[in-house]
Amino acid sequence: MSDAPRVLILGGSGQLGQELQRSFAGTIPLVAVDREAVDLEVPEQIRAIIASVKPDVILNSAAYTAVDRAESQPEIAAAVNTRAPRILAEQALKAGALLVHYSTDYVFDGTKEGPWTEEDAPAPLNVYGKTKLAGEEAIREVGGRYLIFRTSWVYGPHGKNFLLTMLRLGRERDQLSVVDDQYGAPTTSLELARSTRDIVDGVLAGRFGAAEEWSGLYHMTCGGETTWCGFARAIFARAEAKLDGGKPAVQPIPTSAYPTPAKRPRNSVLSNAKLQARFGSGLTGWEEALDVVWQHLAPARSEKQNRTDK
Repeated sequence: MSDAPRVLILGGSGQLGQELQRSFAGTIPLVAVDREAVDLEVPEQIRAIIASVKPDVILNSAAYTAVDRAESQPEIAAAVNTRAPRILAEQALKAGALLVHYSTDYVFDGTKEGPWTEEDAPAPLNVYGKTKLAGEEAIREVGGRYLIFRTSWVYGPHGKNFLLTMLRLGRERDQLSVVDDQYGAPTTSLELARSTRDIVDGVLAGRFGAAEEWSGLYHMTCGGETTWCGFARAIFARAEAKLDGGKPAVQPIPTSAYPTPAKRPRNSVLSNAKLQARFGSGLTGWEEALDVVWQHLAPARSEKQNRTDK
């Protein structure tokens, strides 16, 4: 491995991909591609970009994440979330590269009391979770040098996510109803990217031993837990300056009052104990991480500014 490994980021324009670019930029050769450049539904394009870049590290932050739409598009979800990771693993094994892949809390059915560990048996409730689980299994079957990071409720200052949706709705409405019986750990793209960089640097430097000592599956989320309603309230507690001095009332509702095509697990809280024990790397608590994201958000624009600016 050279002193300056080449890094390839797939899904570079997504909310995690953008933060990975920031975390890995500056000191190493870096190539980031989005769907316009590499369509993960097309195996030949995946193989071609790896042959072209010849990466030492592949960071796959691309996925089919439209959870509800996946119920009616299972073939597309499987192509991106299952077949593409297998191809990436095969190409990484062939090249001797490190593959970093991100998976989801939705591989679990949510029935457990307490945080899920990597040893708990998955039982996904929806197509998205099933295809992501199959992607994990495909990578493990291929083997090689790989890290699978399961995470949850990802959001950040860019892209499409719960935080930005709440801020938009908060400017439009006086009251919002948000599900209050699904539990998880909101996890920022900033924290995911920071921890990924720390771990990858350690792997490349040999600090964690041989590949068979660290290759595998790990949970990687911010600390603590809340509900979607609790997350929304935490957002609006910080949001008055971005909502022209006002904020909506947030009313808790049960999942049954907000039916969706895809079922969601009731409990999505993941234990990070294995990650911390193996790499000494932990993410901050979800509320502290939210404060950090807040500093990265674009300044709010009033309706008056939106009408008059050209």
